[in-house]
Amino acid sequence: MLHDADYYVPAGVLGAALLAKLPALLRRWRSPAVRTVNLLLFLPCAGLILSSAPTITAVNRLTGVSNLSALLVHCIMSAYSCESLVLLDYWRGGSGEDAHTLRRIRVWKIGCCILVVALVGFFALGDVPVECPGDFDTYYASTPFIREMLVLYLLAYVAAGVATTFVCGNWIIDIRRRTAHEPKTAVDGSLRIGLLVMVIAALGNIIFGLFKLTAIAARWTGRDWDALNEGLAPLMSVSGMMIGVGFLVPAYGPGLIDRVWNPLLAVTALRPLWRLVRRPGSAPRNAMFLRPPWYAGPEQVLLYRMTAIQDWMLELCAYCTDEVREAAYRRAKDGGAPEREAVAAGLAAMFTAAAAARTRKSPPSATDRNDLAVAALRIAQADDRDLVVSISRALVAGAGHSGRRRERPYGHGPARGTDENTPVPTP
Repeated sequence: MLHDADYYVPAGVLGAALLAKLPALLRRWRSPAVRTVNLLLFLPCAGLILSSAPTITAVNRLTGVSNLSALLVHCIMSAYSCESLVLLDYWRGGSGEDAHTLRRIRVWKIGCCILVVALVGFFALGDVPVECPGDFDTYYASTPFIREMLVLYLLAYVAAGVATTFVCGNWIIDIRRRTAHEPKTAVDGSLRIGLLVMVIAALGNIIFGLFKLTAIAARWTGRDWDALNEGLAPLMSVSGMMIGVGFLVPAYGPGLIDRVWNPLLAVTALRPLWRLVRRPGSAPRNAMFLRPPWYAGPEQVLLYRMTAIQDWMLELCAYCTDEVREAAYRRAKDGGAPEREAVAAGLAAMFTAAAAARTRKSPPSATDRNDLAVAALRIAQADDRDLVVSISRALVAGAGHSGRRRERPYGHGPARGTDENTPVPTP
C-alpha cells in the first residue's frame, strides 16, 4: 500500500491542479496553449494511476489483455514528453502564431505519433503472457519485440528530457542576459523559477530513463540489476509533479507575487511605523475601513494598515514640529543620503518626536508649525507613493544608526546597503 501511495498521492495533486484549471479550459478551449497545459496535467495523472499495481491488475482483467497497462503508460508518458516541448514552444513563440514555431510543434507531434504507433506495433508482435505489475521492463527485457519497444520508449524518453533541459537552459540564459540591463519583473522571476524546476525535473527523467536502460541491459548479459528499476518509482513521481509545478509557476507566480508576496513584504516593512503612530486601544477615524478578519488576505490587511497609519499620522500632526523634520532632513542630505531617503528620515524624526510628545501632553491647538508639518507630509506623499513604507524603513535605519553610533544624530547618512534605487514593495 505504501508503494502504491508513490503513485496515487502525486496523481491526486495533479488531479486537483487539473480541476483548478478546468474553468480556464472551458473559457478558452480554443487556445492551443491552454489545451496543452491541461493535457500536461492530465497525462501524468493518468500515467501515475495506470502505473500502480492495483490499477494494472484491474486494467488487465477488464480488457483481457495481459500487461496492457504497461503499453498505455509508455504511450501516455511519450505523449507527455512531447506536450512538454510543445508548450515550451507555445510560450516562447507567442502562443505558436509564427511559422517557425508551428513547424517545430508539428515536428514534435508527428514524431510522437510515429513513436506511439511503433510502441503499439512492437507490443502487438511481442508475447507477454505473464502479468508483471511491478517489473514489466526487466522481466521482458530479452523478449523479442518487447525488448525493442522498451529500448525505443526509454531512448525517446531520455531524448525528450535532454531536449527539455536544453530548451529551458537556453531560455534561462536569455532571461538572465535580458534582465542584466533591464528591471526584472514578477513575470521574469516566476518564469525563471519555473524553468529551473523543469530543468531539475527533466534531469530526473534522464536519470530515470538511463537507470531503466541499465537494468534492461544487465538482463541481456545475465546480470540481475532489477533494484535500479524497482527503486525508481519515487523519482518518477517526483519528476512528474515537478514538471507540473514548473509549468504552473509561470502561470500563477506573477499573481501570487503581486497579490500575496509583495503585500506581505509591505505589511512587514510597515510594522515599525505602525507601532510608532498607533495609539493603544484606538482605531482609525475612517469608519469605511473596518479591521479585517483573521482570514483576510495580505492585500486587505495592507490596505487597512496603510489607511490606519495615514489617519494616525494626521492625528500626530497636532504634535509635530516642522523644525525637527527640517533639521533631520538637512543632516541626512549633508551625510550624502538621496532625496527620497532624506525626506523619509526627516518625517521619521518628526513623527518620532511627535509620538513622544503625545505621551507627555494634551493635543495643542493648530499652529503655523503644525500646518507646515501637514504640508510637508502632503508634498512627500505626492512625490513618493510608498511614503509610509519609506518612513517605516527610515525608522529602522535611524534606530540602527543610533545603536551603532550614538554620537551621530538621527537620520545622518543613508541606510546601509540602500540607495535611491532600492525597490519598495508595491501594495
